[in-house]
Amino acid sequence: MTPAPIRVNATANGISLDQPALTAALAALPPGAPVVVMIHGYRFSPAASDHNCPHGHIFSLEPPQGDRKAISWPRHLGLDGQNGLAVGFGWPARGNLLCAVRLARRIGKRLADFVRLVGQIDPGRPIDVICHSLGARVALSALPHVPAGLFRRFILLAGAETRRPARAAMASPAGRSVEVFNITSRENDVFDLALELAHSCGLDNAIGFGLGRDLPNWLDLQIDQTATLTALGCLGHALPPALGRICHWSPYLRPGTFPLYRALIDARLSMAELRAHLPDRPDRRWSRLLSRSQAAWFSGLPA
Repeated sequence: MTPAPIRVNATANGISLDQPALTAALAALPPGAPVVVMIHGYRFSPAASDHNCPHGHIFSLEPPQGDRKAISWPRHLGLDGQNGLAVGFGWPARGNLLCAVRLARRIGKRLADFVRLVGQIDPGRPIDVICHSLGARVALSALPHVPAGLFRRFILLAGAETRRPARAAMASPAGRSVEVFNITSRENDVFDLALELAHSCGLDNAIGFGLGRDLPNWLDLQIDQTATLTALGCLGHALPPALGRICHWSPYLRPGTFPLYRALIDARLSMAELRAHLPDRPDRRWSRLLSRSQAAWFSGLPA
């Protein structure tokens, strides 16, 4: 029987969890199997009593039926307590968007507190993170607060962070040692714009448009790009084409995405192999909403 994910709840002041349960789960985890920390984005909070509590929604083995966004992350990632330990990391991401954006950076310190605790209980245990939206800001904000090597791998799904703080985080010792797979989609352009306006008044671009290829341990993966889909198919991870023009949840609702992420966690699909097959550039901003000529005109603006 698959064990329920370990619940960790964070506030700006600390974390709460069942530490004996964590210690027992780590003791039962085979050597080399990772701890996989799952981090939600905006509109979830552990304090919510309804479907907005992440532990009863995307972090649950049995999420509520009738909600198309209620996909069980731990179940679809195959985190059964033997090939990986699922940890649901909850934080208060409700209310005003700007407040949530600001809070996410402080919550990054609480994530750092948790992974240092794991390192104390089980030294050398691989720790991976998979996160959506503002969860990416939480994850990246944790990097300056931990030593190199404590985090192994990040999978950012439609990450709500901008380039300058992302690059600053990646320049830290932990940032230089972690592998980051940045899963993007032009379906997210509207949400990226909202993040840019809320965080930097439009003066910095979202990581949804990539950090480029100059960071050896960062890889941008645009999952609605035709050339990328072709490359993934050749590597054994066929994804269907994106059908919508606007969708913030596509990186985990699209069929085939979770097997892809599991392959990244297991390193059955390496960053070097992916980099060798992927196109050099993402599609233009707004290319899912505008004609080719219109998108080309807008690409003259910051992208």
